[in-house]
Amino acid sequence: MAKTKRICLWSGPRNISTALMYSFAQRKDTKVFDEPLYAYYLRHHPEAQSYHPGAEEILKTMENDGDKVMEMMLTNTEKPVLFFKHMTHHLLDLNRDFMKEIVNVILTRNPVDMLPSFDKVISNPNIDDVGYALHVELLEYYKKHNIPFAVLDSRKVLENPKEVLWKLCKFAEIPFDENMLSWQPQQRTEDGLWAKYWYSNVHRSSSFQKYKPKEEPFPEHLKGLLNQCTPYYNELLKYAL
Repeated sequence: MAKTKRICLWSGPRNISTALMYSFAQRKDTKVFDEPLYAYYLRHHPEAQSYHPGAEEILKTMENDGDKVMEMMLTNTEKPVLFFKHMTHHLLDLNRDFMKEIVNVILTRNPVDMLPSFDKVISNPNIDDVGYALHVELLEYYKKHNIPFAVLDSRKVLENPKEVLWKLCKFAEIPFDENMLSWQPQQRTEDGLWAKYWYSNVHRSSSFQKYKPKEEPFPEHLKGLLNQCTPYYNELLKYAL
Protein backbone atom coordinates (compact mmCIF):
# COMPACT_ATOMS: atom_id res chain seq x y z
CA MET A 1 0.00 0.00 0.00
CA ALA A 2 1.30 3.45 -0.86
CA LYS A 3 2.33 5.68 2.02
CA THR A 4 -0.64 7.44 3.62
CA LYS A 5 -0.79 11.15 2.81
CA ARG A 6 -1.60 13.12 5.98
CA ILE A 7 -2.78 16.68 5.38
CA CYS A 8 -3.12 19.03 8.35
CA LEU A 9 -5.04 22.24 7.76
CA TRP A 10 -3.98 24.86 10.32
CA SER A 11 -6.78 27.41 10.31
CA GLY A 12 -8.06 30.34 12.26
CA PRO A 13 -11.77 30.38 13.12
CA ARG A 14 -14.37 31.48 10.53
CA ASN A 15 -11.90 30.82 7.70
CA ILE A 16 -13.96 28.43 5.46
CA SER A 17 -12.08 25.54 7.08
CA THR A 18 -15.28 23.49 7.36
CA ALA A 19 -16.06 24.01 3.68
CA LEU A 20 -12.56 22.75 2.87
CA MET A 21 -13.15 19.73 5.10
CA TYR A 22 -16.41 19.06 3.24
CA SER A 23 -14.56 19.47 -0.05
CA PHE A 24 -11.95 16.84 0.85
CA ALA A 25 -14.68 14.56 2.22
CA GLN A 26 -16.01 14.20 -1.34
CA ARG A 27 -12.88 12.28 -2.35
CA LYS A 28 -13.27 8.50 -2.27
CA ASP A 29 -9.62 8.16 -1.25
CA THR A 30 -9.93 10.50 1.77
CA LYS A 31 -11.12 10.42 5.38
CA VAL A 32 -11.60 13.74 7.19
CA PHE A 33 -11.22 14.58 10.88
CA ASP A 34 -12.78 17.62 12.55
CA GLU A 35 -10.53 19.44 15.06
CA PRO A 36 -9.20 16.39 16.95
CA LEU A 37 -7.15 18.63 19.28
CA TYR A 38 -10.14 20.67 20.51
CA ALA A 39 -10.53 18.83 23.84
CA TYR A 40 -6.78 18.98 24.46
CA TYR A 41 -6.94 22.75 23.95
CA LEU A 42 -9.88 23.18 26.30
CA ARG A 43 -8.31 20.94 28.97
CA HIS A 44 -5.16 23.07 29.01
CA HIS A 45 -6.89 26.44 28.56
CA PRO A 46 -9.47 26.56 31.40
CA GLU A 47 -10.39 30.15 30.62
CA ALA A 48 -11.55 29.10 27.14
CA GLN A 49 -13.93 26.57 28.68
CA SER A 50 -16.04 29.45 29.99
CA TYR A 51 -16.77 30.96 26.57
CA HIS A 52 -16.50 28.13 24.03
CA PRO A 53 -20.00 26.74 23.39
CA GLY A 54 -20.30 23.03 24.12
CA ALA A 55 -16.98 22.89 26.01
CA GLU A 56 -18.16 20.48 28.72
CA GLU A 57 -19.49 17.95 26.21
CA ILE A 58 -16.34 18.20 24.08
CA LEU A 59 -14.15 17.47 27.12
CA LYS A 60 -16.27 14.48 28.11
CA THR A 61 -16.40 12.80 24.72
CA MET A 62 -13.10 13.60 22.93
CA GLU A 63 -9.50 12.58 23.60
CA ASN A 64 -7.96 15.12 26.01
CA ASP A 65 -4.36 13.92 25.60
CA GLY A 66 -2.65 15.84 22.80
CA ASP A 67 0.16 13.28 22.46
CA LYS A 68 -2.40 10.53 21.86
CA VAL A 69 -4.09 12.66 19.20
CA MET A 70 -0.74 13.18 17.47
CA GLU A 71 -0.06 9.44 17.61
CA MET A 72 -3.45 8.77 16.01
CA MET A 73 -2.73 11.23 13.22
CA LEU A 74 0.63 9.61 12.45
CA THR A 75 -0.49 5.97 12.64
CA ASN A 76 -4.01 5.98 11.16
CA THR A 77 -4.10 4.25 7.77
CA GLU A 78 -7.87 4.09 7.12
CA LYS A 79 -7.61 5.81 3.74
CA PRO A 80 -4.78 6.78 1.34
CA VAL A 81 -5.42 10.46 2.20
CA LEU A 82 -6.23 11.72 5.70
CA PHE A 83 -7.38 15.33 6.09
CA PHE A 84 -7.18 16.81 9.58
CA LYS A 85 -8.90 20.15 10.08
CA HIS A 86 -7.29 22.00 13.00
CA MET A 87 -7.48 25.39 14.65
CA THR A 88 -3.92 26.68 15.03
CA HIS A 89 -4.46 27.82 18.62
CA HIS A 90 -5.31 24.23 19.59
CA LEU A 91 -1.61 23.34 19.30
CA LEU A 92 -0.66 25.17 22.50
CA ASP A 93 2.73 23.78 23.61
CA LEU A 94 2.63 20.43 21.81
CA ASN A 95 5.92 19.18 20.41
CA ARG A 96 5.81 20.13 16.73
CA ASP A 97 8.29 17.60 15.40
CA PHE A 98 5.35 15.63 13.93
CA MET A 99 4.92 18.42 11.36
CA LYS A 100 7.97 17.08 9.53
CA GLU A 101 5.94 13.96 8.65
CA ILE A 102 2.74 15.61 7.38
CA VAL A 103 1.55 18.02 4.69
CA ASN A 104 1.12 21.40 6.36
CA VAL A 105 -1.40 23.94 5.07
CA ILE A 106 -2.14 27.31 6.68
CA LEU A 107 -5.59 28.79 6.02
CA THR A 108 -6.13 32.50 6.61
CA ARG A 109 -8.77 35.13 5.91
CA ASN A 110 -8.84 38.90 5.74
CA PRO A 111 -9.52 40.04 9.34
CA VAL A 112 -11.91 42.68 7.98
CA ASP A 113 -14.17 39.79 6.99
CA MET A 114 -13.30 37.33 9.74
CA LEU A 115 -13.40 39.34 12.98
CA PRO A 116 -17.07 40.48 12.81
CA SER A 117 -18.14 36.92 11.98
CA PHE A 118 -16.23 35.43 14.94
CA ASP A 119 -17.45 38.14 17.30
CA LYS A 120 -21.05 37.04 16.70
CA VAL A 121 -20.37 33.73 18.44
CA ILE A 122 -17.52 34.62 20.82
CA SER A 123 -17.67 38.29 21.70
CA ASN A 124 -14.65 40.54 22.20
CA PRO A 125 -11.99 38.08 20.98
CA ASN A 126 -8.28 38.66 21.48
CA ILE A 127 -5.26 38.05 19.23
CA ASP A 128 -4.77 34.51 20.59
CA ASP A 129 -8.37 33.55 19.78
CA VAL A 130 -8.17 34.43 16.09
CA GLY A 131 -4.92 32.85 14.98
CA TYR A 132 -3.04 35.45 12.92
CA ALA A 133 0.03 35.80 15.15
CA LEU A 134 0.13 32.04 15.65
CA HIS A 135 0.01 31.48 11.89
CA VAL A 136 3.06 33.65 11.34
CA GLU A 137 4.79 31.86 14.23
CA LEU A 138 4.07 28.56 12.45
CA LEU A 139 5.31 29.97 9.17
CA GLU A 140 8.62 30.95 10.80
CA TYR A 141 8.89 27.48 12.37
CA TYR A 142 8.46 25.85 8.96
CA LYS A 143 11.11 28.07 7.40
CA LYS A 144 13.56 27.48 10.25
CA HIS A 145 13.20 23.69 9.99
CA ASN A 146 12.93 23.51 6.18
CA ILE A 147 9.41 22.10 6.35
CA PRO A 148 7.38 22.61 3.15
CA PHE A 149 4.11 24.48 3.65
CA ALA A 150 1.28 26.02 1.68
CA VAL A 151 -0.84 29.06 2.55
CA LEU A 152 -4.45 29.42 1.43
CA ASP A 153 -6.32 32.71 1.52
CA SER A 154 -10.05 32.21 1.97
CA ARG A 155 -10.99 34.88 -0.54
CA LYS A 156 -8.82 33.35 -3.26
CA VAL A 157 -10.41 29.95 -2.63
CA LEU A 158 -13.92 31.40 -2.93
CA GLU A 159 -13.08 33.39 -6.06
CA ASN A 160 -11.54 30.44 -7.90
CA PRO A 161 -11.92 27.19 -5.95
CA LYS A 162 -10.90 24.90 -8.81
CA GLU A 163 -7.62 26.68 -9.47
CA VAL A 164 -6.62 26.96 -5.80
CA LEU A 165 -7.61 23.37 -4.98
CA TRP A 166 -5.68 22.14 -8.01
CA LYS A 167 -2.60 23.97 -6.71
CA LEU A 168 -3.16 22.56 -3.23
CA CYS A 169 -3.47 19.01 -4.53
CA LYS A 170 -0.29 19.46 -6.54
CA PHE A 171 1.50 20.68 -3.40
CA ALA A 172 0.19 17.66 -1.45
CA GLU A 173 1.15 15.34 -4.32
CA ILE A 174 -2.33 13.92 -4.74
CA PRO A 175 -4.50 14.04 -7.88
CA PHE A 176 -7.07 16.82 -8.12
CA ASP A 177 -10.64 15.51 -7.95
CA GLU A 178 -13.53 17.43 -9.53
CA ASN A 179 -15.81 16.05 -6.80
CA MET A 180 -14.12 18.44 -4.36
CA LEU A 181 -16.02 21.36 -5.90
CA SER A 182 -19.52 20.43 -4.66
CA TRP A 183 -21.40 18.44 -2.03
CA GLN A 184 -24.90 17.73 -0.79
CA PRO A 185 -26.39 20.32 1.65
CA GLN A 186 -26.31 18.34 4.88
CA GLN A 187 -24.48 17.67 8.10
CA ARG A 188 -21.64 15.16 7.96
CA THR A 189 -21.02 12.37 10.44
CA GLU A 190 -17.48 13.71 10.87
CA ASP A 191 -18.76 17.07 12.16
CA GLY A 192 -17.61 17.94 15.66
CA LEU A 193 -20.07 18.37 18.52
CA TRP A 194 -19.73 22.12 18.05
CA ALA A 195 -21.26 22.04 14.54
CA LYS A 196 -24.64 23.33 15.78
CA TYR A 197 -22.97 26.53 16.95
CA TRP A 198 -20.74 27.20 13.94
CA TYR A 199 -21.66 25.23 10.80
CA SER A 200 -25.17 26.35 9.82
CA ASN A 201 -24.01 28.09 6.63
CA VAL A 202 -21.98 25.10 5.48
CA HIS A 203 -24.87 22.72 6.17
CA ARG A 204 -27.03 24.78 3.81
CA SER A 205 -24.36 25.02 1.13
CA SER A 206 -23.59 22.76 -1.81
CA SER A 207 -20.28 24.31 -2.87
CA PHE A 208 -17.85 27.09 -2.03
CA GLN A 209 -19.94 30.24 -1.85
CA LYS A 210 -19.04 33.22 -4.03
CA TYR A 211 -17.01 35.80 -2.15
CA LYS A 212 -19.04 38.78 -0.96
CA PRO A 213 -17.49 41.75 0.85
CA LYS A 214 -19.06 42.68 4.16
CA GLU A 215 -21.73 45.34 3.69
CA GLU A 216 -22.20 46.45 7.30
CA PRO A 217 -19.73 48.89 8.87
CA PHE A 218 -16.78 47.30 10.66
CA PRO A 219 -17.53 47.17 14.43
CA GLU A 220 -15.83 49.94 16.34
CA HIS A 221 -14.95 47.69 19.28
CA LEU A 222 -12.92 45.38 17.00
CA LYS A 223 -10.76 48.04 15.35
CA GLY A 224 -7.93 47.68 17.86
CA LEU A 225 -7.78 43.94 17.20
CA LEU A 226 -7.95 44.57 13.45
CA ASN A 227 -4.86 46.76 13.71
CA GLN A 228 -3.07 43.95 15.53
CA CYS A 229 -4.07 41.28 13.02
CA THR A 230 -3.51 43.12 9.74
CA PRO A 231 0.35 43.00 9.64
CA TYR A 232 0.28 39.25 10.28
CA TYR A 233 -2.34 38.71 7.59
CA ASN A 234 -0.30 40.75 5.09
CA GLU A 235 2.73 38.58 5.83
CA LEU A 236 0.73 35.39 5.23
CA LEU A 237 -0.63 36.75 1.94
CA LYS A 238 2.91 36.80 0.51
CA TYR A 239 2.83 33.00 0.43
CA ALA A 240 -0.77 32.36 -0.62
CA LEU A 241 -1.37 29.94 -3.50
